[in-house]
Amino acid sequence: MSYFTQTAIKHISSTRLKLLRRRLGKLYGVERADRLLDRMYQMIGRYGVGVGLSPSGQNTGLSQQDVVLITYADMVQSKGRAPLDILREFCSQHLKGAVSTVHLLPFYPWTSDDGFSVVDYRQVHPDYGKWNNIENFSKEFQLMFDLVLNHCSSKSPWFKEFVSGVEPGMNYIMEGDPEADLSAVVRPRSSPLLTPYQTRGGEKNVWTTFSADQVDLDWTCPDLLFEFLDIILFYLSMGCRILRLDAVAFLWKKLGTNCLHLPETHEVIKLIRNFVEVVAPETILLTETNVPHEENVSYFGKGDEAHAVYQFSLPPLLLHGLLRGTSKHLRNWAANLAPPPKGCYFLNFTASHDGVGVRPLEGILPKEEVLSLAKEIEGKGGKVSMRSMPDGSESPYELNVTYYSALSDPKQTELGEARFLCSQALALSLQGIPAVYFHSLCATPNDQEGFGETGRARTLNRKKWQLNELESMLEKKNTTGSKVFDWYVTTLRKRGSAPAFHPDASQEILDLGDSIFGLVRSSVDGNQSIVCLYNFLPKTCPVKPMNKLNKWFTSGHAKDLITGGEIEWTNKGLKLRPYQALWLLSH
Repeated sequence: MSYFTQTAIKHISSTRLKLLRRRLGKLYGVERADRLLDRMYQMIGRYGVGVGLSPSGQNTGLSQQDVVLITYADMVQSKGRAPLDILREFCSQHLKGAVSTVHLLPFYPWTSDDGFSVVDYRQVHPDYGKWNNIENFSKEFQLMFDLVLNHCSSKSPWFKEFVSGVEPGMNYIMEGDPEADLSAVVRPRSSPLLTPYQTRGGEKNVWTTFSADQVDLDWTCPDLLFEFLDIILFYLSMGCRILRLDAVAFLWKKLGTNCLHLPETHEVIKLIRNFVEVVAPETILLTETNVPHEENVSYFGKGDEAHAVYQFSLPPLLLHGLLRGTSKHLRNWAANLAPPPKGCYFLNFTASHDGVGVRPLEGILPKEEVLSLAKEIEGKGGKVSMRSMPDGSESPYELNVTYYSALSDPKQTELGEARFLCSQALALSLQGIPAVYFHSLCATPNDQEGFGETGRARTLNRKKWQLNELESMLEKKNTTGSKVFDWYVTTLRKRGSAPAFHPDASQEILDLGDSIFGLVRSSVDGNQSIVCLYNFLPKTCPVKPMNKLNKWFTSGHAKDLITGGEIEWTNKGLKLRPYQALWLLSH
């Protein structure tokens, strides 16, 4: 037993040891649990992770300054230079004090899905740079890495070993029986669930939830678990603070079920949570489960599973409200939103590298409203991705469009800009941790040229910038991109100075009618409150009833944190310009 292992055991509480043993027993059988637990001990200290262990196992350090930037490793490019270095320099020059964490979307070697078909989890794609570029990035920003748990590339060494009948990969790939009844399986795609591959042992049907190139992994194999625990330790040693568990809801498969959110899937996440609590308690686990809200928040467990989940209902609900000129559905949803367990958080966002998922609208908006929204997005140059239903029909799954294009108004550019900024300010003010996609920072329109080259709908929202093109756009102060970028950076920095936007600060949703969305954030110590107001109409709108707000403005004045301007607060009332957003500091 190594020195690090002996030290680790001293710092692991008996409660946590029991938890780890119980979870291993549930997943792989009680007769294996002790042997697997001992194997887990032996990992502690690997790559230097787990040295100087904290017995608390508590995640600490979040503040109102925590903001995540979502970006591809090669989002900004310049010939002859590693994109990771260019991106780091751009973020350092423009975004210091505005964002704290950079989510580097899969930067590993890959074959499809813009990174989410991973060939080798332990390498950096040579087109992006090397591990030292990642380490340099981690010296200036905290980092989020993707852990693609459900599948790997069909060109990966693991799958090649499966085809050749060589360990360990021959045990890592999920096979399926084409004669079995798989009709209940929930699919995010309309492609075949099983894909036949020729192997050394003959033709085998492989489970392919997302595409034929993304072969599903078999989590009933404990060796696979330990592969990923090793990968986690390696990522933590390279500066990762947030682990994003991609497509994790599909992880465990069992015949006779829908193969979604199975108890074993939750158990794997809890096991990973307990493991990182031992080796690096400051690590945050984020689950990516683009499903209806109640299913999504189930990944909090009882505060013992994910530390954070994406607020997937927010992007489509906010988009629908602003396009329809009503805050009704958003207000009702937000007012009835159960708070996360203590120590857990929503990751609030409007856009990401994926499209705007509409499954999270189930139970919130009528189906006809969802279909109407999808049709409008197509009219704005977007695409609608479909999923297969159990009865063989298809239903909208995702809107493929940039958030700016979705809210823009070609006939009235300034009105479209105001509507977009209203959406961004609202998302930044909600309780939780904000995440901003690079293309939202720049108000990037749909990449029709890129879509024409790839034919893939998601390309519309995945433009890659040339550095000179991006810098030129930002220098021209009259462009939409530069105006939005300047607004974003300034607003994020101001937000970071306000304790009322701390992730733990309380939130109260106001009922101000359907035209205005309002909420109040109050700091943990009670010394600061911010009243946030948003006009959902393309015309000037009065705030009514004012008496619901007067208690925060007894002095007759309020300061708008976004613009820095003073607002007179009188019984005459307050009027908001079209799509105006206000963050009012109470006096």
